[in-house]
Amino acid sequence: LAQDGHCCLLLSTPNPCECKLLAMSLTKEEDVQKMLVCKTHLGTRNCNHQMKRYVFRRTADGIHIIHLGKTWEKVMVAARAIVTIENPMDVIVASQRPYGSRAVLKFSQYTGAHPMAGRWMPGTLTNQITTKFLEPRLMIVTDPRTDSQAIKEASYASIPVIALVDTDSPLQNVDIAIPSNNKGKESIALLYWLLAREVLYLRGTISRGMDWEVMVDSFFWRDPEEIMRQDEDQQEFQGETWAAPKQQDDWSAPAAGESWADASAGAGDGSWDAPNTGAAEDWSAPAAGGEGQQW
Repeated sequence: LAQDGHCCLLLSTPNPCECKLLAMSLTKEEDVQKMLVCKTHLGTRNCNHQMKRYVFRRTADGIHIIHLGKTWEKVMVAARAIVTIENPMDVIVASQRPYGSRAVLKFSQYTGAHPMAGRWMPGTLTNQITTKFLEPRLMIVTDPRTDSQAIKEASYASIPVIALVDTDSPLQNVDIAIPSNNKGKESIALLYWLLAREVLYLRGTISRGMDWEVMVDSFFWRDPEEIMRQDEDQQEFQGETWAAPKQQDDWSAPAAGESWADASAGAGDGSWDAPNTGAAEDWSAPAAGGEGQQW
């Protein structure tokens, strides 16, 4: 209130953090719908006591449902942590799970991180004698259970860890846990796609006003045998020589030198009602040469 008793309206300047959160939340509904399609919300029958905060409910079959709102928020937090690293090569993305190998390689391709898909070489972060010794500032893993060796070495070297965790995953030495279904290839691919897109948004590489032209399908894991089978089928299809189709016979056209009209005219108009003028065969007459033969 002013001294004269009138109310004064104070216009506050918008907070920059609130503007950024508003811009980030523009795609939240679409992202959650994509998560539902890729079955990111499906957990397991077991639940770790540290993962209860991320569980929305439990179905009649005993499967825990993950809260996708918290999943989306953790993806945004993880992207902010990745952007703080000045050199993108100081970020290691590891995945011993086969379903996450292609997603890891694609994520590293677009963000510039260092991929380590496949078997983790022990001593990568602790043994300085090895030729593949690395000193990263941040590490991302697909599954804390299968990537336990990488997480253990990261804890020895005091490296923060971002992990995709399921309801039964252990959270020891995990700094940022993204609750999700880390056992499905569609779910893993979608989360790495969302993470890569948000990192590019925050770095200013692409604008939030335009959609990212990279499709989620490119992050999906594909079976090598299936790819080889498709290539072989395509090569066989291209190698086949297709013969020219035979000319179909035109049954309506008359044959060469033959006319049905002429043939019918030459034979005469046959009428079944007209009497037969030719030598008709009399069935009641006796057979020729058989005058004395009686049956």
